[in-house]
Amino acid sequence: MTTDVSLFSRTFLFALIATTASIACNSQDLSEQFFTGSTMGTTFRVSIIQEGISDASSDEIRRTIEAELDGVDRMMSHYRADSELSRFNAFRDTQAFSFTADTFEVIKQGQEIAALTGGAFDITVGPLVAAWGFGVEQHNLPPTRATIVELLKHSGHDQLRLDFSAKSVRKRDPLIGFDLSAIAKGYAVDQVASAIESTGVMQYMIEVGGEVRTRGVNASGESWRIGIQVPDSKTQSIIQVVPLRDMAMATSGDYRSYYEVDGQRISHTIDPRTGYPVTHGLASVTVVGTSCSWADGMATALNVLGPTDGYRFAVAEGVAALMLVRTDAGEFNQKMTPAFEHLFQTGLE
Repeated sequence: MTTDVSLFSRTFLFALIATTASIACNSQDLSEQFFTGSTMGTTFRVSIIQEGISDASSDEIRRTIEAELDGVDRMMSHYRADSELSRFNAFRDTQAFSFTADTFEVIKQGQEIAALTGGAFDITVGPLVAAWGFGVEQHNLPPTRATIVELLKHSGHDQLRLDFSAKSVRKRDPLIGFDLSAIAKGYAVDQVASAIESTGVMQYMIEVGGEVRTRGVNASGESWRIGIQVPDSKTQSIIQVVPLRDMAMATSGDYRSYYEVDGQRISHTIDPRTGYPVTHGLASVTVVGTSCSWADGMATALNVLGPTDGYRFAVAEGVAALMLVRTDAGEFNQKMTPAFEHLFQTGLE
C-alpha cells in the first residue's frame, strides 16, 4: 500500500526523562516506572508496568538493565579498544578467533541476514564505513575510487568461516574488519527484555537508540503506541504511530548521519556490494518482528536495497516493513508491505 503523506507535527512520543518516576495505571494497583540513561553512544528508555514496585525492586531492575547494556557495549563497541569487536578487527590473522556466546550470536544473525539479502547487509562493511567518514574517526572526505576498490577486496560476508561449536570465526582475509552497529542495539534490546523478564516483569517497553521491543499492554491497557519520526534531521515530528504488542520494531534511515559534498548527499548507509553510499529516495524503513536484532539488521538491509528492490524483497519474504520515500515535493510516500499493513490494522482493533 502506498499513501501520500504531508509532514505534520506531534509531540515526540519518547520524552526523555532524566530520573526514575512512577505513575498510577488505571484503577488497578499497578505502577508504571521509567528508567532512562545513556548507552552505546545513544540513549535508552525502559517503561515497565507492575504491581507494587518497591524502591528495592526498582533498584534491582535498573541494575539489571544497565548490566545488560554495559555488557553488549563492552563486547561489541567499535569505539572501545578493549571490546571483543576491536580486538578481532586488530587480529590480522586467519587463525580462529574465539568470541563470547553473545557476540557470536550477533555475528551468526548478521551472517544469516547477509545470506538472505544477497549481501545487502554485511557485518564486514566496517572498513568501508570508516573510509567514508562514518567510523570512529569521522570526517567528510570521500575516499577515492581506488581506495574503494581495494577495500572491497578485503570485505564480504562470504570471507568468514564460523565454527558453531567453538563459537569462533576465521577470516579468509586477515584485513577483514567487523562493524556490528547495525544490529548490536537491537540485540541489546532483546537482552534487556530477557533479563527483566527473569525478574518477573511481563509488561514493558524497551527503547535503545530508537530500536524498540514491547510486551503486554501500556498503562491504558492498550497496545504500546510507538512513534516513527519524520525522516528529517530538522524535526522530531511523528509521521506514523504503530500499535505494538509482544513485538519488536527497528528503523534505519539516512537522515541523521550524512554530509554533503558539492551539493551531493553522502549517506552513512553504505551498500556493501558496491562500496558506495546509497543514493535512492528511501529516507527510512521500519521493520517489525519478534526479535529486535533481526528487525534492526533487516531494516538496514532493506534500506540498502532501496524502495523498489527492498519493497519487492520484503513482500516476497513476508517482512512487515514501512518505507518512507522522498518525493520531489519534499513530502514522503508511505509504502506498507502487506505484513506490516496487517499488523498495523490488527493492532488498532
